[in-house]
Amino acid sequence: MRRSRLAYLPIAFPLLAVAEIVVFLVVADAIGALWAVLLLAASCVAGIALLRREGVRGFRAFQEAVRAGRPPGGEVSNSLIGLLGALLLALPGFLTGLAGLLLLLPPGRILARRGVERFAQRNLGGAATGDLFGPRRVRVHQSDPVTVVVVDDDQPRPPAAAIEGEIVR
Repeated sequence: MRRSRLAYLPIAFPLLAVAEIVVFLVVADAIGALWAVLLLAASCVAGIALLRREGVRGFRAFQEAVRAGRPPGGEVSNSLIGLLGALLLALPGFLTGLAGLLLLLPPGRILARRGVERFAQRNLGGAATGDLFGPRRVRVHQSDPVTVVVVDDDQPRPPAAAIEGEIVR
């Protein structure tokens, strides 16, 4: 029986707290306690300011995609990743701040968005993700031509049986 990944959260959060304390002590020893506290405060203030900006920007991108008739999944996933990055930056801690900063910068955001799309593809299926993110892009490799042989039967096929009825939703 496979355990859910959520079952590990009670272990992960205390480990993250201990790691944040250790990193804070190392940074405070390297640059001084006052500078470390000021750096944490600055990252929290920046994260809070970015939370509002990312939320408004994501909502506008979603509205624009809906108005244009495009699938809104790309804009939604991009704004959710930006919100997660801003939230991690707003949390006090150097590790969460670094993770948030990586999610806010374009290379990290692109990688995370691809991960979200792959996760949605695995868990929701192709039809739902096609509606959310638009048609998939497929690479086609050229190879030898395929020969199709069609055998024509001269015997007529009987018509398919029809079932009469009514569709009720």
